[in-house]
Amino acid sequence: MANPILVLAEQLRGEISDITFEMLGVGRALASAVGAPLYAVLLGSEAAPLAAKLGKADKVFVADNPQLNLAPAATVTAVLKTVIDQSQAGLVLVGCTNVSLGIGSTLAAQTGLPLVNFCRAARADGSAIQLTSQLFGGKILSDVKLPDGRGIACLYPGAFPADDGKSDQAPPVEKLDLPVEAPKVTFKQYIEPETGDVDITKQNILVGVGRGIQSQDNVQLAEDLAQVLGGAVCASRPVIDQGWQPLSRQVGKSGMTVKPRVYFALGISGAPEHWEGMQNSLCIIAVNTDPKAPIFDGAHIGVVGDVLELLPVLTDKVKARKG
Repeated sequence: MANPILVLAEQLRGEISDITFEMLGVGRALASAVGAPLYAVLLGSEAAPLAAKLGKADKVFVADNPQLNLAPAATVTAVLKTVIDQSQAGLVLVGCTNVSLGIGSTLAAQTGLPLVNFCRAARADGSAIQLTSQLFGGKILSDVKLPDGRGIACLYPGAFPADDGKSDQAPPVEKLDLPVEAPKVTFKQYIEPETGDVDITKQNILVGVGRGIQSQDNVQLAEDLAQVLGGAVCASRPVIDQGWQPLSRQVGKSGMTVKPRVYFALGISGAPEHWEGMQNSLCIIAVNTDPKAPIFDGAHIGVVGDVLELLPVLTDKVKARKG
C-alpha cells in the first residue's frame, strides 16, 4: 500500500472552506488510483464538529486548540510535521489561499519534501503523481512529476470541483493532544467587507465589461442585459480603476475568482490576469472588435463586433424570448 495522502482542511469562521472539498475530491481520486488511504487534518478550537463534513477522508485528525485558530505558518507546520511523521503520509495537499499562505513552503523546508505550487491539475501515473503548476499568472503551465508520489502540492482555488469532495458520511476521528507553542503572531479580528453589494462568486450568470465599454454611462447597457438574464455585472481591472464599478465586482488575479454557468466577456481583451479569474466558467461568450483578442482563444462562443451595438439588440432578444 502506498503512503497515505494528507489534506490540510481549512476552516474560516466556523465553516469548512470550499478549497477543502476541492482537495478532498482530488485526494480521493489520487488515493484510489495509487491504493493509498486519504487522511485530513483539522486545526483550531471547536474544530471537532466540523470533522463530520469531511466524509471523503478515511480518517480525520483533529487538534482542538485555540492557539491554532488562523495560526501563522510556523505554528501550523509544526503540528503538520508531527501528523506526517505519525501517519507516514507521503503526499500533502494544502490550499493556495490567504489562510494557508506560507504553509507549503515552510513545510517543504522542514520535511525536505518537494513543493509544487499553484496546482491546477493532478493525476496518478502508476505510483507517481503528476501535477500541473500554473506559472506567471497562467501564461505557462508546467507538468511536474513526483516519481515516488511524495511531496507537497498547493492547490489553486477554483481549479477543481468542490462537489467531488463532499460526502454525507461522517469519517472516523482521531483527536490529537499535541503541545503547541504560543505563536509569535496571533489572529485578532476578522473585518467584514462592506455589505450591500452582490457576491459575484455566487452568481450563475455574469456580464463582464472591459475597456470596450468606453464610458461609465455605457455600463448601464450591461446592467440592462444582466437584469433580464437574472445575473450581475462584473468587470476587468481597467473598469474598476476608472471607478465605474466597485472593487467587489472585479474579476481576475487581483480580484475575484468566479465560475458561473455563463460568463459574458464584453469588450474584454482577455489578459492573463483577467482570464485567471474566470477561465473555469462553464460557458464563455466573448465580444470584441479585435479578431485577434486573446479572449477568443478560450471562449466557447465569440463575436467580432462592437459591444455597444450588440448589447441593446441582445437585451431586446432576451426580453422577446422571455415574453
